Amino acid sequence: MGIQSEDIILIRPPEKAGEPSVITVNCPDKTGLGCDLCRIIFFFGLSIVRGDVSTDGKWCYIVFWVTGKRKTRWNVLKKRLLEACPSCSSASGMYYYSSIENQPPKEPDLFLLKLSAVDRRGLLHDVTEVLCALELTVRRVKVSTTPDGTVMDLFFITDTRQLLHARNRQEETQDQLRNVLGDSFIDCTIELADVEVTTCSQSASFLPPAILGQMFCLEMPEEPEGSSRSTNTFSVSMDNSLSPSHTLIQILCQDHKGLLYDIMRTLKDYNIQISYGRFSANRSGKCEVDLFVMQTDGKKIVDPNKQKALSSRLRMELFRPLRVTVVNRGPDSELLVVNPVELSGKGRPLVFYDITLALKILDTCIFSAEIGRHVIGDREWEVYRILLDEGALRLVPREKIEEEVTKMLMGWE
Repeated sequence: MGIQSEDIILIRPPEKAGEPSVITVNCPDKTGLGCDLCRIIFFFGLSIVRGDVSTDGKWCYIVFWVTGKRKTRWNVLKKRLLEACPSCSSASGMYYYSSIENQPPKEPDLFLLKLSAVDRRGLLHDVTEVLCALELTVRRVKVSTTPDGTVMDLFFITDTRQLLHARNRQEETQDQLRNVLGDSFIDCTIELADVEVTTCSQSASFLPPAILGQMFCLEMPEEPEGSSRSTNTFSVSMDNSLSPSHTLIQILCQDHKGLLYDIMRTLKDYNIQISYGRFSANRSGKCEVDLFVMQTDGKKIVDPNKQKALSSRLRMELFRPLRVTVVNRGPDSELLVVNPVELSGKGRPLVFYDITLALKILDTCIFSAEIGRHVIGDREWEVYRILLDEGALRLVPREKIEEEVTKMLMGWE
């Protein structure tokens, strides 16, 4: 019995205005598939308001109800979701399940995009928006502004379409940047990053010890009494009494952008398989998640230490999926945003996009920017360091910058 390739991913538009679109996935299963699918949906700027997952360990059936941008490129989204599904053997467009383990995906080539432009407010966000629309992922960025107001941006990027070697793909990128930047555009070149440049780009800059303690703490913070984000609003519990073969994980929490992705990536990092699950978010921003899971050996999670470690990690990831602060950097001020990296090496989608958008809305200039990775303890973290224009805090208080950047990243009104 085969399944048509077009039936693996089905996308149904809303029947009425205001209703969500429905994405159905019917394909072979693998540990972490839910995380990979949620990450792609997140990257396309969509929010999952409801989800159902069911699998027998070999084949899965997943339904996502999503809301978001009106201009979503659904045909491209469908293609990316299909690419994330475990490969199936095919003949004449007919797909069927293959038990052969999939080979790990090849690491995409890293390209260096050099952009020179006349500085203006919002420039960096406009560039980032173009790159996101073209499905170019920013892995590293180094931005500097010269005294004469010229910006030199170095973007280390990968191409989701894996076409950036081609001249026409490079020209498409250059033309889009030229059209968006207008008179600010000076020059743009794209080249394959050589080993020396790649190694240099991956060397993370020094972080002061005070920042290490504040930003990378894995303990749940104590919230002031009466805080709207009290830890009491978060609940993670496990129950082994309701199923002979599965552990039930129940989560009650406040909604935020990428919430289901944060849950799924945590379970993926712990090699936890989901056999059945439901997720729903109501209009007041409260979410309920029920997941029947097992370990990769097909057994429940019965070890109290494993239960405690997983529960603690889930609580932390839901309460602090990102850390945001503004610190002094000599006479200047620096915005720091930190988020954990998946064990697979993938970073959180759209972080740089949201940071630059929030600063553009605040009319706050960026003097320099840098993305790096640091291994702290047993985890790898992505660190965004944004050096703000020296006059920024005179116009916008530090607390306001932290608040608005956090709201943008978390999707809060």
